[in-house]
Amino acid sequence: MLTLEQIHAAKRRISPYIFETPIIQLNGLDDLLGCHVYIKAENMQKTNSFKLRGALNKMLSIPLEQLQKGVVAASSGNHGKGVAYAAKLLNCKATIVLPSSAPSVKVEGIRALGAEVVQCKLAERHSLTEKLSRDYGYCNIHPYDDYDIMAGQGTAGLEIMAQLPDVDTIVVPVGGGGLISGVATAVKSIAPHIKIIGVEPAVVSRYTKSLAAGERLLLAEQKSLADALRPLQPGERNFPIVQQLVDEVVSVDEAMIQLGMKTLLSEGKIIAEPSSSIGIGAALQGALPIRKNEKVCFFISGGNVGLESLI
Repeated sequence: MLTLEQIHAAKRRISPYIFETPIIQLNGLDDLLGCHVYIKAENMQKTNSFKLRGALNKMLSIPLEQLQKGVVAASSGNHGKGVAYAAKLLNCKATIVLPSSAPSVKVEGIRALGAEVVQCKLAERHSLTEKLSRDYGYCNIHPYDDYDIMAGQGTAGLEIMAQLPDVDTIVVPVGGGGLISGVATAVKSIAPHIKIIGVEPAVVSRYTKSLAAGERLLLAEQKSLADALRPLQPGERNFPIVQQLVDEVVSVDEAMIQLGMKTLLSEGKIIAEPSSSIGIGAALQGALPIRKNEKVCFFISGGNVGLESLI
């Protein structure tokens, strides 16, 4: 299992290379969402996503001689950009495997960092990544099913606890489960009473369904505005952590994901991609177990979105 000690070690390892992103109070959203609204603004992180934390922690933990053979990563975009940034920093080759449906802003951002991009069908990302790893000796940097990755993402949880220690609830987007595993481990180890709520697209509700079944289910591929939250199955290492530490996972309709993004922009003046805005959408949908007097921190996980998507 992941430990608080691993997350503290990750913090020491990656702190020189990342921003400590702010927690911002958005009073203008309090009445709309029915709570005291705060955001953890990881859209303001280097590479505009929390994913850099895990990528750096993993790659800084790999022996140099292995790293110099190159790295490969399956991604929807943000993890790939984090790996590409870390590879440039550490002077190694990176190959990023993206779905053909990845937004152009993410593809271009990865290429601009010097990484090679290979595109394929969504469901084939991980098998192609494993093949490239075998064929060329690249180290596979998994986007979520890895304790080093989770520990890196958990550093954001440590920051929340230092910045807003009296928070009542933290709302976290869920894809494969790397972010919520890390944040929940950090937060619950320090303050077990704080609620951790996961939010995922209703069309790809792999955690909602898997938790109800008591086992990891593999879902059929579906389209979603939340392009970063489309893994079809919970991570093998992530699932038991979510089972143990996450208070609830809720599903959010596509229309509410879009409304969440537009509300953040119009009322909060925050640019965030749909996958990051899903928690706001969940609150607007009335799906979150929160009360008016609660301090709720919405984890804004990324801001890699083109202007055409915001209109």
